[in-house]
Parts: sequence; structure tokens; C-alpha cells
Amino acid sequence: MPLSQPAERERLHTRSIEINGYHRADRQYDIEAHLTDSKSTGQTNYDRGYIEPGEAIHDMWLRLTLDEQMHIKAVEPAAAPNFARLVGLRIKSGFLRDANHVVGGTVGCTHLSELLQQMATTAYQTIDPARARREMHAEGAPDERGSDALDKRITEKWGGGNRMLNTCLAYDANGPLVKRRWPYLYTGPEAVTEQAAE
Repeated sequence: MPLSQPAERERLHTRSIEINGYHRADRQYDIEAHLTDSKSTGQTNYDRGYIEPGEAIHDMWLRLTLDEQMHIKAVEPAAAPNFARLVGLRIKSGFLRDANHVVGGTVGCTHLSELLQQMATTAYQTIDPARARREMHAEGAPDERGSDALDKRITEKWGGGNRMLNTCLAYDANGPLVKRRWPYLYTGPEAVTEQAAE
């Protein structure tokens, strides 16, 4: 949904982040992030000299290679060698805390560390649907375009309605998705009316 028309303003800084999830030929997954920062005005930098307007001040890449159980198998780039300490960690509840223990503070990089949360989310959105599609295909499940069968399968693996309920706007106990998928958990207006009629 677009934002409202802003007040007259001047752009000073742009941070762009792009994160892609890939399924590799060796059946592992790459989650690859690219972060750039640029200014709308030029500036002088002690190490780089003059940086032109729009030229990247930061231009950083980070790749995590994961297995299907979300274990980190490899980390690039070599320019951030301490991030190799992430190898062996698993993306799961508590991942950011664990990552901060191994690459936080002076052994890490603030910008790359900030990417880890978004990369973890991208890993879930890459790997879980790929696994669910493969399982559905193996079971001979019909192609259910226009339905939410894939999302339903994924959320059931995460613990179903009881686990997902009220974790975000989409899973609001009063919302249409919960009403359709888990009517026994729905607490919206029609549920109150139906309960009163019983």
C-alpha cells in the first residue's frame, strides 16, 4: 500500500538492500544480500578521497549457504573473514542472539550484522516453500493455483494455527485468514454472534 503524499523534501541518503534466495544444483541454498549506501551530495573521505553524489559509500555483499535444515554451511565474502564463524549455526529461534555472540562488536561489521535478520527471513521464505512444493509434488497433490494450500502446508509445519495466531496482522485472530483456515481459533465479530446464538 503506497504512502501518503509527503511534504516537500530533499533526499539526503539512500540505503538499498536486495536479498535473493537460490536453490543450488547441489541441493543447498544460497541467501545472498547486497547493501549499498549513497548520499545525494558529494563528500570527502579520508581513505577514498572525493565521493561523488550517488556513488556508493558502502557496497557490501554477504552470502550464506544453507542446507535444508537451515544450518549455515559456508559464508562469503572473504573480505569479512570473521563472518565465517557463522558456519555451523542454524537459522531458528535465537539465531540473531547466537550470531551476535560470534560476530558482534569489534569482530563483526554493523552493516553486515544488520543484514542477518533479513537474510534469516529470506531463508525461511526460500527454503520452506521449496520443501513444501517438493513434498506436495511427491504426494501427487493437485496444482491449487489461487488457493493458499502452499502457505497452509508451511504454517502447519511451523505448528499450525495455535503457533501462528496473532504473530502478525495476517494471522490476527479476528482476521479473514484465521476465519477461513482455522475457524475454531477465530474470535472476530461473527464468532461472537455465532457463540451467542448457540
